Amino acid sequence: MPCPMKLIKVCGMRNAENIRAVEQAGPDWMGFIFYEPSPRYVAEMPAYMPQQCKRVGVFVHPQFRDVVEKVKAFGLQVVQFHGTASPYMCDTFKQRGLTVIRALPVTESFVADTAEYTGKIDYFLFDTPTLKFGGSGRRYNWNLLQRYTGPTPFLLSGGLSPQSINDIKTFKHKYLAGYDLNSGFETAPAMKDAAAIANFINIIHNGNE
Repeated sequence: MPCPMKLIKVCGMRNAENIRAVEQAGPDWMGFIFYEPSPRYVAEMPAYMPQQCKRVGVFVHPQFRDVVEKVKAFGLQVVQFHGTASPYMCDTFKQRGLTVIRALPVTESFVADTAEYTGKIDYFLFDTPTLKFGGSGRRYNWNLLQRYTGPTPFLLSGGLSPQSINDIKTFKHKYLAGYDLNSGFETAPAMKDAAAIANFINIIHNGNE
């Protein structure tokens, strides 16, 4: 179904004070990356975790037990899976009451990869193809997304930044549910510019610049 009010997810958080500042900017979701090769990897619980937005755990090639443990320890309400995450695994966590996001790289044939996840997840996250599984800061051809005809809503990711706000505003899609902000809003890995995020949210939700 069409998605009127756009969700804002800020991913790759780690520093307690930065978490607090970004939370005040008003995102809907905040992501924590549990993938060791990432420069935004969360090795231990931050001293402060968000209270006003949902906590998202980001996993690459997820292992069932590890996800279960992280959900409990970090109080996650949403899980985001990259790499080898089968429809069965996604559905298993969806049935446990979690919101499930399946990240897929946008290639020429990406639409064919979406069908088997219908009904097994809540959202797709369409991102730039990269060996690093996100956070590349690079943008792909968003026009390819017009090939996707649903029915699962998706988040737009890949190279979003304050400089691309006009392109973001003009991109339209029936199943666009929101935006995933990461490296384009950073001052350093895992450190976000809270003022830039607040401005982005204001523009997206209120049309103010």
